[in-house]
Amino acid sequence: MIRLSKSVIGKEEIKAVSKVLDKEFLGMGEEVAVLENKLSEFFDSNAVCVNTGTSALQLAVQAAGIKDGDEVLVQSITYLASFQAISAAGAKPVACEINPKTFTIDLDDALSKVNKNTKAIMPVHYAGNPGDLDKIYLFAKKHNLRIIEDAAHAFGSLYNDKLIGSQGDIICFSFDGIKNITSGEGGAIISKDKKLIERIMDLRLLGVKKDSQKRYKNDRTIQISVDEQGWRYHMSNIMAAIGIEQFNKFPVFRKIRQERAKLYVKLLKNNNSLSLIEMDYDDVVPHIFPVILNNYNRDELRSQLLEKGIQTGIHYYPNHLLEFYKSKRLSVSETFYTSLLTLPLHPDISEDDVKYVVDQLNLLI
Repeated sequence: MIRLSKSVIGKEEIKAVSKVLDKEFLGMGEEVAVLENKLSEFFDSNAVCVNTGTSALQLAVQAAGIKDGDEVLVQSITYLASFQAISAAGAKPVACEINPKTFTIDLDDALSKVNKNTKAIMPVHYAGNPGDLDKIYLFAKKHNLRIIEDAAHAFGSLYNDKLIGSQGDIICFSFDGIKNITSGEGGAIISKDKKLIERIMDLRLLGVKKDSQKRYKNDRTIQISVDEQGWRYHMSNIMAAIGIEQFNKFPVFRKIRQERAKLYVKLLKNNNSLSLIEMDYDDVVPHIFPVILNNYNRDELRSQLLEKGIQTGIHYYPNHLLEFYKSKRLSVSETFYTSLLTLPLHPDISEDDVKYVVDQLNLLI
């Protein structure tokens, strides 16, 4: 079976976790500090690690000062986590159309939804592609909005020759099991806004002030001080130990993901039964490889490919159609959703695997 996605770990991660187990300090401690320092150096910015990418987004929304009744613009075609993070912070996610070329947020539709309650925009870097971030930042500046980049798919991707996360307002990454790097679960918030990062450091530890500094030394704060709602969203040493080894392997992971995506493009570019989303795989480190089917039954094709030993996926169901977030119809998002198909991509997939996937796809459509 050629898997759609998978965790790719080895003896290095197992050894690192064993060391943490031997020390018998499994919660947040010195390994988390090591990973945060590596990320801070990588992005030349401030970094704080948490237990999931969803937590990263929620804490970013809260720390940005977004409150009950405030609204955040976000594209409808994204993982549910983007919407849940906004509503968990007490705000309202406002579903927007996608740009059909890049599958990032459509600013024309977003503009029609700006009002006095709009406080932020959450651009989603779909499949690792940030779209036109310059236009998004100009849009946000014009309307006095915070920008919380959902970069869950985009670890290692570049924009204007700079790493996503090395510039901008607030950037959130996911390190769950199948992302570009993993810590088992986990996430990170990156920002030049040092006060925001310091606030998030407290919020992830139930709001206990300055507890991070104690934890980094494998210690705990006894006489606590809390002045706002916090959450138990910190990263553990076990997770960080995995994340450190994955970070060290990232140059290899990046090369494989980009090379396999380029091979897909080369082999599929003449298939008129599907379309490819515009991305430069010299800059984008793809988390997934989605294609758009032209007049073909997506679900039937998925079943046929599975019979050939090929797993596929769908990224994602439009959030504005969910009962909890139901809102005005978005025709572009709904139309493209029915045509989206994600092909296998991960660091363990071989060139022969990609060729087999494309051969079977070309035979079927």
